Amino acid sequence: MKRYSLILLCLCCSYILHGQRQDTVKHRVITQWNLSSDLTEEVPVPFDTVFSLFNRYRLTDRYSPINATLGNYGLPFYQISFFDRVSDPDKFLYSYYYPLMYQPERYVFMNTQVPFTEAVWTYGGARETAEQTFRVRHSRNVNRFLNFGLVYDIVYNLGQYSYQRAEDKDFTFYGSYRGERYKAYFAAGLNNITSFENGGISDPSQLSTLDTRDVAVRLGGLDKAKSILKNRNLMLVQRYTVVGKPAASSDTVAIPGKKPFRLSGTFSHIFVLDGNKRTYSDNFPGSGFYDSVYINSQTTFDSLSARSIKNTIRFDFATDETRKFRLGGGVGIRNELFRYSQIIPTHDTLLIADTAVWHRHNNVLTGKLFNNIGDKFRWVATGELYLTGYRAGDFNLNGIISKSFVWKKGPAAWNITGAVTNRQPSFWMSRWGSNHFEWNNNLNKEFRIDLGTSFVYPGRNAEIKLNYAVIDNYTDFDTLALPSQHTGGLSVASLYMKKEMRAWKFHLATDLLVQKSSNKEILDLPLFATRTSAFFEHLFIFKRTDGQLNTQLGAEFVYHTPYHPYSYMPATGRFYRQDATETGNYPFVNVFINLKLRRTRIFLMFDHINSGMTGYEYYMIPSYPMNVRMFRYGLAWTFYD
Repeated sequence: MKRYSLILLCLCCSYILHGQRQDTVKHRVITQWNLSSDLTEEVPVPFDTVFSLFNRYRLTDRYSPINATLGNYGLPFYQISFFDRVSDPDKFLYSYYYPLMYQPERYVFMNTQVPFTEAVWTYGGARETAEQTFRVRHSRNVNRFLNFGLVYDIVYNLGQYSYQRAEDKDFTFYGSYRGERYKAYFAAGLNNITSFENGGISDPSQLSTLDTRDVAVRLGGLDKAKSILKNRNLMLVQRYTVVGKPAASSDTVAIPGKKPFRLSGTFSHIFVLDGNKRTYSDNFPGSGFYDSVYINSQTTFDSLSARSIKNTIRFDFATDETRKFRLGGGVGIRNELFRYSQIIPTHDTLLIADTAVWHRHNNVLTGKLFNNIGDKFRWVATGELYLTGYRAGDFNLNGIISKSFVWKKGPAAWNITGAVTNRQPSFWMSRWGSNHFEWNNNLNKEFRIDLGTSFVYPGRNAEIKLNYAVIDNYTDFDTLALPSQHTGGLSVASLYMKKEMRAWKFHLATDLLVQKSSNKEILDLPLFATRTSAFFEHLFIFKRTDGQLNTQLGAEFVYHTPYHPYSYMPATGRFYRQDATETGNYPFVNVFINLKLRRTRIFLMFDHINSGMTGYEYYMIPSYPMNVRMFRYGLAWTFYD
């Protein structure tokens, strides 16, 4: 891995040096966006070459600031914030990897006057336990309408503890054509994720006396257990807009200042293919880690796959964008085809196992309605109703009211959101067969009401969110790592605040989360969690060379109050409830230096510098200790010339 990274870095060097020379020659215009959740409109994404807190290099931390991990970056994890968790039934197999993956609703498209390339490389730890990440993103326009790009992302983490390696290799190729009337967006993604499973450590007391690689684990060298997830996805969105002529007026003389009424209609076809295959292998099923063996007592090789094909045809309309009062909406129909398969126990003494295949389908009615009043007020309502298929009767209705402001430090926005959802749990919650687990359930639909409000003021680095949810038939995995459905009501409230304060050259950047569940036996959450960075920032100016070096020196603090977190089950790759162990009340402290010279960003960091100084209870997940003190460094280059 290190060799490949160095080769890629060398290939970039000539471009990087050229980009540095041309840094101040000419202003380059770059815009980027992704598609809305229904893939019908562009959502602007700020162009990010942010220097501040570059040491937060992990993609998972951009998705949600505080995560519960197995100790090694690249392995499964879940978000501490309940409202950041991935709950879509169709994303069941990769919900714990989702922020690392490239999926249709997460693709970032670009439009750039000149070729754009960004390369980010990080390295941490000793060679035998090193963590390396490498990400390169490239985009270029063929002409002012047509753009192509690619992203290649690698996480290669050997892990400080035995049999804990993570290998994540993700690649996507995308393109967009944005003509006056015809627009098309294309993307193809390959996500390959390999996770070595050690089952957690067997004796926590060894943390204080042994090297991390010598600490005994529950799935060791005889097992060589690992999970492999392969995801393939393809998206093609085509939109053709017909602009109507201005409405004819019966008046012979036009009224000065009155704009003619104009209506546009857009026909769309949206195609999304998503294929997943997961395997789990273990060479020693009789180690005692699992209670049951259903297929083979000599070796475990569980395999399952899921494929979905979704086709949507819809029509959207909107009044003229230049009008102060703008109204629009749309309606469509989506067909969904699913194929599920899995190796399952036969419970026949003459047959070892069989492969079962299930086919499912849905027909879904989709709709949207919005209203813009001026430039600063908007409301949008979207909805889906499952008419036929195995999810018949499911529906979701989402709404947002948005008010924007223009203040001295720039724009600010206040949003009010609401959602009502009734949906069938994932197919895999109902059926499962493997060497160690088997279930066949008939689960009720989960009904959920969400209310929320948020205020965002980028100019002041301030954000606040308040969310509240009421859930009936909440579905998760119980203390036996089996699907469970809580038939009573469950409510969750959350307050999230983000603010960066500054006094002279001293900065305090804080992410603060407060949340509460009405039933901690079913859903336990830490009452308080924070990620806070305090740093000193200074800009060095070199008059002789007309150069500038921006620096940040500081420390980061991650903490949450005690609660009962989920445990992890390697055979199914799922987190499940447990009530025996609390984690939390332990501070994770990092010390860092960030540097920026033109378009080059560098960080140096001691990660978990306090390990061994403040006890040995450094867990996010029971039996999976976090990494001990590690030195990390990373570089990022951005060049577009």
